[in-house]
Amino acid sequence: MVPKKAFLTKGFGVHKDKLASFELALRAAKIEKFNLVSVSSILPPNCKIVPRNEGVKELEAGEIVHCVLARNQTNEPHRLVASAVGTALPVNENNYGYISEHHSFGENEYKAGEYAEDLAATMLATTLGIDFDADSAWHERERVYKASGHIFDTTHCCQIANGDVEGRWTTTVAAMVFVE
Repeated sequence: MVPKKAFLTKGFGVHKDKLASFELALRAAKIEKFNLVSVSSILPPNCKIVPRNEGVKELEAGEIVHCVLARNQTNEPHRLVASAVGTALPVNENNYGYISEHHSFGENEYKAGEYAEDLAATMLATTLGIDFDADSAWHERERVYKASGHIFDTTHCCQIANGDVEGRWTTTVAAMVFVE
């Protein structure tokens, strides 16, 4: 079972019950009707990333669907929560890529998303033997990664939300969802 397609999605939900807020976040992400199974960080070789609407159309309600899922929750008023997934795709589509998940508090969408993207690119770079300074800034490492000729593209999908002012549960999700 090796997926041929995948899509990125995100959403958030607010409800007095923790589980219900998660359900609402999944609804916003358009993946609530699937039985989600979290998997680790490998983007299969030759796996095409498609738009969410295209990917969702190929799945059936109740289907067991594998995904890399980032999830974060709070019931603290105004607390900023973020969920992000990052991807790093190799130039050679016959090689595998990486997906990372990141869950944080207090980070804006840009910072959380860039962190997830950086993490995926760093994981791919280390498997490809790309020499880089791990302490350099993300944009410098990104330049090195792409100049190496081995990493084709990096991207991220991030959802942020502020904790509900009334203390209801606020949940964020971001996911790379696989289509068999």
